[in-house]
Amino acid sequence: MVMVEQYLPDGPLYDIPAGLEPGSRGWAGPGGGYAGRVPQLPQYRGTTFQVCGLYPWGTGVEAPLIGAPMGRHLITGANVCCDPVSWFTIAKLITNPSEFVLGLPGFGKSSQVRHQLTGQCAFGDIPMVLGDLKPDYVELCQAMEGQVLTIGRGRGYLNILDPGDTYQAVKMLHSKGFHKEANGVAADAHGRALSMLCALIEIYMHEQVSGTEKSILDAVLKVLNERPQGEPPTLPDVFMVIQSAPDPVRARTLDYGDLRTYQQETRRLEKALMGLIKGSHLGETFCQRSSVVMDRHRMIAYDISNIAESETDLAAATLLACWSQGFAAVNLSHVLADCGLEERRVYVPVQDELWRAVKVGPWMVDRMDGTTRLNRQDGTAPIKITHTMKDLVVPNDPAATEQAMGFVERSGIVICGALPDSEMARLNQVRRFTRPEQDMMVSWQNPGPMDRMGRAQSPPGVGRFMIKVGGRPGIPVQVQLTDRERPASDTNKRWAGVGS
Repeated sequence: MVMVEQYLPDGPLYDIPAGLEPGSRGWAGPGGGYAGRVPQLPQYRGTTFQVCGLYPWGTGVEAPLIGAPMGRHLITGANVCCDPVSWFTIAKLITNPSEFVLGLPGFGKSSQVRHQLTGQCAFGDIPMVLGDLKPDYVELCQAMEGQVLTIGRGRGYLNILDPGDTYQAVKMLHSKGFHKEANGVAADAHGRALSMLCALIEIYMHEQVSGTEKSILDAVLKVLNERPQGEPPTLPDVFMVIQSAPDPVRARTLDYGDLRTYQQETRRLEKALMGLIKGSHLGETFCQRSSVVMDRHRMIAYDISNIAESETDLAAATLLACWSQGFAAVNLSHVLADCGLEERRVYVPVQDELWRAVKVGPWMVDRMDGTTRLNRQDGTAPIKITHTMKDLVVPNDPAATEQAMGFVERSGIVICGALPDSEMARLNQVRRFTRPEQDMMVSWQNPGPMDRMGRAQSPPGVGRFMIKVGGRPGIPVQVQLTDRERPASDTNKRWAGVGS
């Protein structure tokens, strides 16, 4: 065998057989320099102007630096930035400014969203937490000098028929000559009030409002709107108008002058309204004058944390009411900005615990879809949050399930935390993940290791998320909170000191 000598300046070091190449870790054997473990070298990031002298050690990375700071890339260690507004307006990575977040409880979904919203506040975006059930966002809102609106039994009330400052805006638009826009704002307020009124009755009855009943309610609201503008109408006002049987309302029933026919057509509505006003836990929250007034110029958080998880109907109705109020304020702000009467603002509505509304019934999915469906023309970047894809399944209703799945499918960004393997089939129906990406998300749900005292450490998946945009490779990131953020991210404060 021919031998080749390897030389250093002082002479031959050792002999290497000709044609033999080292492996990826060097040569095995004594003196071969075999590395049992290849260390991961530290990586640094900079502009081409700053690091041009490091050639050829530089390389391009997939993690964009545009958006709210998120944390470190789990593989490369590079900084990762992401938010639906920046990725739509600046990075051009998505065509629909929206985000859907999925992940098992306890792995940091809310902390990730709070961290993201903190960065977006610095960019001038206005977060709107439209229903905080834990609460997870109240402390952040207070830190950002935002407005916390408390709703619930004995704590605060929300009149679903209250148009807020719509009346004042309509008057201002008319006075400035924007008559078409003023009429549009009034029509939008009427449509949202009608939609919420129908939804509240449906939640109470657990049945869908018929076409005739919806037409009757439409006429009732128009009768109320034609009255001299004072205090906004409430549910008792709706009940009294139906009972008084004015001609515009009777015309919707085609009773042809027969009062008995009118009473038959309106009996179910009267029973539902009476139940809401007098005999339902929903009535205390929605049948009184609003005790909260929204300021749409700063961060908003609706605190509804006193609603128990078992109160499914109340939680769903309150969430829907908060969403309706929030999106109505967004629409009004954009109309005024289009007319040059207000500064242009970008809103980030946050819809957490989506499963609570979906599980009420198939009609709720339709209401939710109609109330919250916004696109890029609305200057809004909604963020929807739930635990798993299973939360979006409506029992015995494939059409409603498909409609709910569309919330994920239409989202520009999908961010997934720890998920069970059983979720992967449903997830891949709306967004394709590679097998290694799926395995990574499943591995994050594994329990943490035990210490010497037999206590479990934090699971490996806490704070880890996969950012997915279309068919692009996923970006695995470890969210890194600052010291000032950590106290607001402790969702186990009531367990402090227990078991220690």
